Amino acid sequence: MYDKLQHLEERYEELTNLLADPVVIADQSQYQKNAKALAALTDIVTTFREYKRVLQEMEDARAMLADKLDPDFREMVAAELSQLEEREGKLVQQLKILLLPKDPNDEKNVIMEIRAGTGGEEAALFAGDLFRMYSRYAENRGWKTEVLDSNPTELGGFKEIVFEISGQGAYSQLKFESGVHRVQRIPTTESGGRIHTSAATVAVLPEAEEVDIQINPEDIRIDVFCASGHGGQSVNTTQSAVRITHLPTGMVVSCQDEKSQHKNKDRAMKVLRSRLLEKAQQEQQGEMASARRSQIGSGDRSERIRTYNFPQGRVTDHRIGLTLHKLEMILEGDLQDIIDALVTTEQAEKLKRVE
Repeated sequence: MYDKLQHLEERYEELTNLLADPVVIADQSQYQKNAKALAALTDIVTTFREYKRVLQEMEDARAMLADKLDPDFREMVAAELSQLEEREGKLVQQLKILLLPKDPNDEKNVIMEIRAGTGGEEAALFAGDLFRMYSRYAENRGWKTEVLDSNPTELGGFKEIVFEISGQGAYSQLKFESGVHRVQRIPTTESGGRIHTSAATVAVLPEAEEVDIQINPEDIRIDVFCASGHGGQSVNTTQSAVRITHLPTGMVVSCQDEKSQHKNKDRAMKVLRSRLLEKAQQEQQGEMASARRSQIGSGDRSERIRTYNFPQGRVTDHRIGLTLHKLEMILEGDLQDIIDALVTTEQAEKLKRVE
């Protein structure tokens, strides 16, 4: 492991020097490529340098203990050595995690799709709650949220909403949200006061660039139609809504939130590319069982992953058996404890496979 880390540090130094080279600076494409590679190495090189510093301090402390020392000073050095050894163990574990193969999609933006499931209007309201939760989480992280398409209901919920979250590492944090989210509460539409169980399905797709997925123009059919639902004067009068059908797969994507047909087409193509990328990756994972994602269920939309129980004020993630009694805070976007637990579980499972 040490040799590999040493090589990465040398590569880090090489990239640092390249970024100071006027020739590289003049070539923005090359500069951006090197800057991205440097950023990817920063955490591991910083940790490795601290690890080397700790090793040197441990060596110095042991050398001091080998000499004749004042008893009080010896006790102080021994205590310091003990702390250094504990720190070394933590750094080794951290370096092992940093050396794990990265998901190539981790730094991508995400396309999220939330659809109301069983439960009628209450499920649509819950879909709206989930959209608000993810929007607040994105806001807390300094990320940008943009609605690409939506199908709102009269009471303020959504039968379906598709949106993009843009920010560094967005996919790495949100990829485990795919699946069935279940809510248990007394619906606002229920006069009898009975607790109902409703559900909404969340899909998280890494945003696909044109270089990731090439779509042959002959493979798609584009239809335009009048937008429906709430909106301005253009609704139901202008053919601004766009429906794209990908003929080889039968995938259909519609976008109508913008008044511009051109903008709706661009958004629909963005969603289509992301869906096709996800499909290609799932097929690849199916063929290569050893390369599948961890078993905590980061991609199966049909899996029930989480329950939001209002009477008990709790949220339970069924994949890792985590229960938190802070439902209101979580619905306001305080998701980090859950996300960190899921990421840690994935890392632990990856470590088991490589050790």
